[in-house]
Amino acid sequence: MSSDIQHLLPASIDETLALLEGQDYLAGRGLATVIFLALRMKRPLFLEGEAGVGKTEIAKALSRGLNRPLIRLQCYEGLDVASAVYEWNFPAQMLDIRLAEAAGLADRDRLETSLYSERHLIRRPVLQALAAAGEAAPVFLIDELDRTDEAFEAFLLEVLSDFQVTIPELGTIRAAEPPIVIITTNRTREIHDALKRRCLYHWVDYPDAAQELAILKRKVPGAATALSQQVVAYVQRLRTIDLFKNPGVAETIDWATALTELDRLALDPETISDTLGTLLKYQEDIARIRGGEGEAILSDIRAELLAAG
Repeated sequence: MSSDIQHLLPASIDETLALLEGQDYLAGRGLATVIFLALRMKRPLFLEGEAGVGKTEIAKALSRGLNRPLIRLQCYEGLDVASAVYEWNFPAQMLDIRLAEAAGLADRDRLETSLYSERHLIRRPVLQALAAAGEAAPVFLIDELDRTDEAFEAFLLEVLSDFQVTIPELGTIRAAEPPIVIITTNRTREIHDALKRRCLYHWVDYPDAAQELAILKRKVPGAATALSQQVVAYVQRLRTIDLFKNPGVAETIDWATALTELDRLALDPETISDTLGTLLKYQEDIARIRGGEGEAILSDIRAELLAAG
């Protein structure tokens, strides 16, 4: 297959579903529709949902499926322009100044132009995504935007509206082709409407039992069928309880993998108690499920699966 064909965007929602499935990402039609529209309209895609539901994996699947590089900006509290966009190579600049002084060069304007040139520019993820060279623009993942502050959100408005960034010393750098922008947030705080208006939006929810079982069959093919069914039923029931942090799909996969490594063919109270640390990440939740509540859930799902045949 030629690189030109690999870079082609899906021509329909069904092709989008097939592209994601080819990368072992099982999406519902609603999600595939908004991804298809974002690709066709060249609009950023804003994905919101609980941690662990697979938002980040969407960007990775698109990167692999479309044969495009993935550029990831992992957001965190205190993220600034120097870390996200660009900064100047200060040591190299100082070296040039000293060399110029040693050579007796006195043209300050020429020296300043040399100091603030592409040669001394350190490109961070935003600038890398906008100024990427190649046959096709990259997939640009802005991950967990809710961890940053409103000032950084405001900065992103120019990037998301016009796919450009302004560097005072160099001017405006505009993308030759807009990158495929995927923004994720776990909704630990609200993102400003001005940013959301520039994007298409989708809430990524936990999968239903049938979809989660299909995911497990893809991701943990070595797991026994009965074990996979019990794991999915157990996790689905946990999500209906008022836990401090519900397990995501990633934790379901981890738990099934751990149980398979232990050669378990089905769930039992002792195994659940011993392996809860792969599924739940807070001691309060683990202590609660290790009690009678966890055994009651296991008894209920055994009865339900037996009744379902």
